[in-house]
Amino acid sequence: MNPIVFTETETPSPERCVIVINENLPAGKAANAAAVIALTVGQRHPILVGSPLIDADQKEYPGLIQMGIPVLAASTLELKTLARVCQQQGLDRVIFPVEGQETTHYGEFIASVASQKTEELRLLGIAIIGGKKAVRKLTSAYKLFA
Repeated sequence: MNPIVFTETETPSPERCVIVINENLPAGKAANAAAVIALTVGQRHPILVGSPLIDADQKEYPGLIQMGIPVLAASTLELKTLARVCQQQGLDRVIFPVEGQETTHYGEFIASVASQKTEELRLLGIAIIGGKKAVRKLTSAYKLFA
């Protein structure tokens, strides 16, 4: 296996991913928010997706993300703070604003988000992706979503 070499413009593969969901969401809406966020994380960081799974009958299934992804709970204010701190620290983040569960029309969703300033966005969840130390430091105080 060849070693991975990074140029000055590339960054190493993320070491940790955590999803933090609004603690007030009911189970179904929380699962939806986590699924939407996780799908986008996989798209943004395809290197996280492992090799295909092959069963004993040689049937192939898509690979899964190779690391555990804790799903934690936070308040509305904490989610907003996490998003701001991620930006300040240069950590990648995937946000899921409330409008994502208020319409089934993606164009309306985009327009609604576009009409709001960053500090006005109300988040249902966020994924934080980056180095182990930085992500753990930022999220260690949060409990698992229950």
